[in-house]
Amino acid sequence: MNKWIIMSMALFLALTACKPKQEEEPESTTSEVTSGDFNWNPDNFDDKRILRYQIPGFDSLSLNQKKLVYYLTQAGLAGRDIMYDQNYRHNLAIRHALEKVISNFNGDRNSADWAAVEDYAKNVWFSSGIHHHYSNDKFVPGFSREYFEGLMQESGATLDDESLRAIFDPAFDAVKIDQREGVDVVKSSAVNFYAPDITQAEVEAFYKQKKQNMADPDKVEIGLNSRIVRGEGGKLEEQVIKADGLYGPAVRQMIGWLEKAVEVAENQPQADALRALIKYYQTGDLADWSAFNIAWVKATDGDIDYITGFVEVYQDPLGLKGSFETIVQIKDFEASARMEKVAAQAQWFEDHAPLMEQHKKKQVMGIAYRVVNVAGESGDASPATPIGVNLPNADWIRKEYGSKSVSLGNILHAYSSAEGPGMTSEFANDEEELELGKKYGDLAGDLHTALHEVLGHASGQLEPGVNPSEALKQYFSPLEEGRADLFALYYMMDPKMEELGLLPSPDAAKAEYDSYMRNGLMLQLRRIKPGKSIEEAHMRNRAMIARWVLDKGGPEVVTMAKRDGKTYVDIKDYNKMRDLFGQLLREVQRIKSQGDFEAAKNLFETYGVKVDPALHAEVLERASKLNIPPYSGFINPKLTPVMGEGGQITDIKVEYPEDFIQQMLEYGRDYNFLQ
Repeated sequence: MNKWIIMSMALFLALTACKPKQEEEPESTTSEVTSGDFNWNPDNFDDKRILRYQIPGFDSLSLNQKKLVYYLTQAGLAGRDIMYDQNYRHNLAIRHALEKVISNFNGDRNSADWAAVEDYAKNVWFSSGIHHHYSNDKFVPGFSREYFEGLMQESGATLDDESLRAIFDPAFDAVKIDQREGVDVVKSSAVNFYAPDITQAEVEAFYKQKKQNMADPDKVEIGLNSRIVRGEGGKLEEQVIKADGLYGPAVRQMIGWLEKAVEVAENQPQADALRALIKYYQTGDLADWSAFNIAWVKATDGDIDYITGFVEVYQDPLGLKGSFETIVQIKDFEASARMEKVAAQAQWFEDHAPLMEQHKKKQVMGIAYRVVNVAGESGDASPATPIGVNLPNADWIRKEYGSKSVSLGNILHAYSSAEGPGMTSEFANDEEELELGKKYGDLAGDLHTALHEVLGHASGQLEPGVNPSEALKQYFSPLEEGRADLFALYYMMDPKMEELGLLPSPDAAKAEYDSYMRNGLMLQLRRIKPGKSIEEAHMRNRAMIARWVLDKGGPEVVTMAKRDGKTYVDIKDYNKMRDLFGQLLREVQRIKSQGDFEAAKNLFETYGVKVDPALHAEVLERASKLNIPPYSGFINPKLTPVMGEGGQITDIKVEYPEDFIQQMLEYGRDYNFLQ
């Protein structure tokens, strides 16, 4: 048993990134600090906490590698404003006004009104707009319109009447993404992928016609990088994001930094992928996007990699439009070597999955898996960041060329370093569950993330002619996340995990089952305001899985136990629960493979959307006493070039800012390319 504890801790430390070394190379200007000296959580406000992360190993990079990281990070920050405008058409104007007020106001900064303005500004920065990044509800200002207009007058800020209405009228553009059953999800959503007067039926007809005019529409992510507006004669038109198109000033800045990155690429495939990305940003042609993704998947050598572009479609109620994001990453060699065992066994996992035979891939192609340390993030990945990513999203590229999966090791490590035991202690069913969580929770959770990204998203096969994102509409994103989660949950308890040395015993898998069901049935409810339904895709996915298992398993598998006025999740039979995960995985894969909209709708509307108000109230009350914000986001490290006498970069300095407001003001000043 002691041997397995040691191995488990070693894997956990590898997965969550090692601490930076105490000693530094003498010539380096990187500000690495030990975990004991590092303030992981410098700020909290409302339902959010601000964390920081380190970049272990940056000093060991060559100068060209440091330059590559710097150029890629700058390219991402250059596109930061795009995400604000994609989220809502008035976001940039409101953010600019807030930044002027915060920077220039010389009056009383000790009043309750001023504190409310600062909190509102921090919420806007955190969520890249005036709507909550998870609930999609609009933030309610804790100050009056008259007070804010006075601040603007004294600070040199201005806003038009509609932007002010967006802040102060609670009914105006109240929800960023509205996915309620029976509503026009385009018309009722404030997100800015579609002009305000456009309907869901119009968009669907527009893309149906567009698809009919394409030679091979299944090999193009239709509509990914555009905004739909009404043109002459009332007809719909696409504004395409490109160098001379929509968001052109920011895109041209991005291209400039990427051209510098090409000059210091680690190898030819990496340079070729960057050139393909530049071409795509120049043309906006989605065939060029596919070409870039293929080149990027093939570029597996080197220590530096990145995720960038208009990628994930979670912010679009129709699941078509990609949000801008960038994640720049450095390989964690030790942790990656351990977890490459999973990628190497991908075909075994596919062959043994509880799927219908026609939905299994006969040949799993090119899965590349790495644990990485993030060096910088922007757009939809910052301040709130994922902990794992699997790309590209196009099923045909996955099938023919493969995919890349990463776990963000230093982000996981930062979460772990900032966490306390309070939430698990309050909601664990009994001492055995609590001890399993303490002993194996981090290890099992990290393995779940790896299985979700490496195998889950890369698994399965579509039936001919099916485009799941188009067929499943608003249910596609939660279904896809559920599919990946179920793949991970099913295999967590497989003996293969012990055989590969990834888990010490089935008890570790039990810890993950406990955690997942506890979160899906109860804990994530603390992220929702009373009276609201579940809207966010990942939350819908977790609720759907946990509630389906609770319903189908019955008291022999899992119950909601009541003791002393509190509710607990009590798992009775972990093996039967695993079998249920397998059954649901089979059905979810069928829905995706066949594009069965009605089945997806029934699954999520039955299990993934509605909230039990009594249980919700209990969770909120119990969680409030722990004073642990449910959402976390990060201050990014600051990369600064060190210039030599000849004007050449001689090093890249890393600093770790602690002030969230100051970083946001700096970003607003230095990367303000969209007025």
